[in-house]
Amino acid sequence: MSVLRGKKVLLGVTAGIAAYKAAFLVRGFVKAGAEVRVIMTQDAKEFVTPLTLSTLSKNEVLSTFTNKESENALWNNHVELGLWADFLVIAPATANTLSKMANGTSDNLLLATYLSAKCPVYFAPAMDLDMHKHPSTANSFEQLISYGNVMIPATSGELASGLEGEGRMAEPEDIITFIEADILKRLPLKGKKILITAGPTYEAIDPVRFIGNHSSGKMGYAIAAESANLGAEVVLVSGPTHLKLKHNLVNLIHVTSAAEMFEAVQQYYSSADVVIAAAAVADYRPADVATQKIKKKVDALAIQLEPTQDILAHLGKYKKNQYLVGFALETENELKNAKGKIDRKNLDLIVLNSLNDKGAGFKTDTNKVTFITKDGAVFPQELKEKELVAQDLLEFIQKALDV
Repeated sequence: MSVLRGKKVLLGVTAGIAAYKAAFLVRGFVKAGAEVRVIMTQDAKEFVTPLTLSTLSKNEVLSTFTNKESENALWNNHVELGLWADFLVIAPATANTLSKMANGTSDNLLLATYLSAKCPVYFAPAMDLDMHKHPSTANSFEQLISYGNVMIPATSGELASGLEGEGRMAEPEDIITFIEADILKRLPLKGKKILITAGPTYEAIDPVRFIGNHSSGKMGYAIAAESANLGAEVVLVSGPTHLKLKHNLVNLIHVTSAAEMFEAVQQYYSSADVVIAAAAVADYRPADVATQKIKKKVDALAIQLEPTQDILAHLGKYKKNQYLVGFALETENELKNAKGKIDRKNLDLIVLNSLNDKGAGFKTDTNKVTFITKDGAVFPQELKEKELVAQDLLEFIQKALDV
């Protein structure tokens, strides 16, 4: 999963030979999970067709303030376009367009949208060698950067004129990599390491049967995804679940038993800044695990159980600078039991949910939680999708860490 997933990308295409690369750029953004809309200058249509870009982006390509072919002559609102986008990318950015951007000229839809945009703006210059070296072009670069725009530098290579040198637009895959890296360094949890546990644990009775619980892992996986989307380096230790998570900032470690989860957590605990224990770890396991399948008997079957390692208590005991978050699923005396768990396990925050709340608990897509801090402050939350609960939790943690 890329940090571009779910982002709204507005791509501006101007009239340079590199405009044909816009097709690959649109495809790359879409593949990364972004929603893409394209604005072309009129002359850019000489180099790549709107049909190509609209097919790849699955959105109409815009180039004029009004759709003259429409009976109602609908207005393409440049202000709304600028507000819609999470970021604007102008690639290729010709010397002509860069000069107009630098000087506030607004004689086409793309430039009007640029001047209206509240989002970050990236531009990828593309022009011939001498144009790229011209002092006026250097002035445009300097002026645009002073506005807070981000330049994706041109590379050296063979140019359309046949010359060899600087001015070639960066390749589409390099543009996407550049933007991903730039977004990451701006994210609030960049540089933070977050250790998360999720899902159930299964404690073997014999080679066939186990003791477990109904946890699906959805809450923990949602927290891991949101942490990574905020720039954190995430280790997700997951018990058995059908869920999958692919993100270049998530190291997913699969375990089965509480002992295996404890071992994995110990490995990464010392380097973690934040630990979120969302897993439903089994409290007991069979004292003796049968090596062969236990045959069915007429008489009742008795299994001696012993406590599993209390992972969260161990983390609290050996906590140094980590911000430690636990979860509590309760069925009675919810607040009292949750607050007791904070003290016993030396937590900074506990996330309480109750099986008495409709829509909360195991195997649901929603959850209703209450955040309780170590000083006893209580913050009830509304019933929400687990992804939104994850967002609320990470916002709460950011405020606590002052990041």
